Amino acid sequence: MKKERGKKINVFPLTQDDYQLIEEAKSKIKDLYQDDKHHVGSALRTNSGNIVSAEHIEAYVGRITVCAEAIAIGSAISNGEKGFHTIVAVRHPYSDERNRELTVVSPCGMCRELISDYSPKCFVILEVNGELVKVKIEELIPLKYSRES
Repeated sequence: MKKERGKKINVFPLTQDDYQLIEEAKSKIKDLYQDDKHHVGSALRTNSGNIVSAEHIEAYVGRITVCAEAIAIGSAISNGEKGFHTIVAVRHPYSDERNRELTVVSPCGMCRELISDYSPKCFVILEVNGELVKVKIEELIPLKYSRES
């Protein structure tokens, strides 16, 4: 149990498979990075053990941007996958940033909804208080709307 901004959340240590997933996301965005077009890569491990990776796509009109997590989820579903075990997103710095380190980032609200809708037991890898951990998606989207509520 860790505290994040005053809230206690259940965290799980990363496994070798989780580090492999992070490296896959990093590799994807390193290969495809372009200023103002692609700066986030994502990788997910499906319940069947397959890894699907993607990069985000950005248009000059920001509302058209599609997150890397959403593209990876869509690709997995389009290829017959039924659920996801773990997902991660990695941010590549823009070319004018001094810090050149790729960092694990938390999914946005829309991606949290998407992950939860398609795989409510999915783990999300993120950084909490300077440490890489994984949490269940339900920790990131408590009291989620559902038809049963």
